[in-house]
Amino acid sequence: MKLHNATVLITGANRGLGLAFAREALARGARKVYAGARDPASVTLPGVEPIALDVNDPEQVAAAARLGNDVTLVINNAGIANLGGFLAEGSVDAARAQMETNFFGPLRVSQAFAPVLASHGGGAILNVLSIASWINSPMLSVYGASKSAAWALTNGLRNDLRAQGTQVLGLHMGFVDTDLTRGIDMPKSTPDEIVRRAFDALEAGAVEVLADELTQQVKRGLSAEPGIYLRDARA
Repeated sequence: MKLHNATVLITGANRGLGLAFAREALARGARKVYAGARDPASVTLPGVEPIALDVNDPEQVAAAARLGNDVTLVINNAGIANLGGFLAEGSVDAARAQMETNFFGPLRVSQAFAPVLASHGGGAILNVLSIASWINSPMLSVYGASKSAAWALTNGLRNDLRAQGTQVLGLHMGFVDTDLTRGIDMPKSTPDEIVRRAFDALEAGAVEVLADELTQQVKRGLSAEPGIYLRDARA
């Protein structure tokens, strides 16, 4: 998938990683960039077409697919994060909210745009995931569960869309210096660094990109310990 002459839809494009995606898409020669945001007036980047797009609103998602019937690349970037563990007060409501945006949002958008991508030869979907797809911490327990679900969604979409020639890329990274991570005292990548690596991987035909060193270390460590298998369920 090449960015040159592509028509790109980005969710959550008004700031942070989404804004960086929009800037880099234009820099790489995209023909058109639809910048989705709940408040399109908050999109101020010259050269993009702002559209009202709340990924939790099925009517807005359907309207975006009708408007963006020329889209060849969908970037599912919109996401939310609430700090806290599973046993914290309000964790059930937090889980519902984060699953709604971080899992069901990309699912809605992907369902709506899959036929559009098929009509243009397949195109691509880029899902913004996280190192938290694979590891969990008390600070981001519930958020991590939503990103694990989004990772499973990404892998499933890749299978579902293979026949129509759609490339599905999962982007994993650690902390990025955006509003989402404000107040978290951890080393952070810049949005521009992450986006450049993501687009390089997309243009190389990859299906997964580990956009920083910490994420690469974590992925290597996923199979470091052997699993435990029960030889007999009665044991």
